Amino acid sequence: MQFTKGKQFWKLRLTHGRGNKIESPEQLWQNFEEYSNWYEENPLIEVDYVGKDAREVNKPKMRAMTKDSFALACGLCAWEVISGYKKTSSEFVEVVTRIEKYIFDQKFTGASAGLLNPNIIARELGLRDASDITTNGETIKGSIIKYGDLEIEI
Repeated sequence: MQFTKGKQFWKLRLTHGRGNKIESPEQLWQNFEEYSNWYEENPLIEVDYVGKDAREVNKPKMRAMTKDSFALACGLCAWEVISGYKKTSSEFVEVVTRIEKYIFDQKFTGASAGLLNPNIIARELGLRDASDITTNGETIKGSIIKYGDLEIEI
């Protein structure tokens, strides 16, 4: 069927635009409970060899939750979609905030206990220990490199 100007077949659609995959805060929380249960029940498996006979041993390792993996589990492309639900109602604000704090706590606790790499998790969570030990709070002035007419400050 060829498009001709003036046709209005689009009006025959039952709905317009992309539908919401998350209908309510309760559904979002239920999705998160399923997600967190799956993460606990399906740890990563490290294969190790122990003993003088090099017997193979499977060691369960903690799996770090991420906001984006939760969004993918919900059938959404990114966490920003779920975060956008906070603008729709105060109930979504509460649930999304609770999910954010749960994921933060899971990573922080895992890193603190040595179950997750502390350096990676600290970067992921935006944690840092900042101290200025060289400048006494003064701005560092860089050197100027001249190359022909070009001057670059480093």
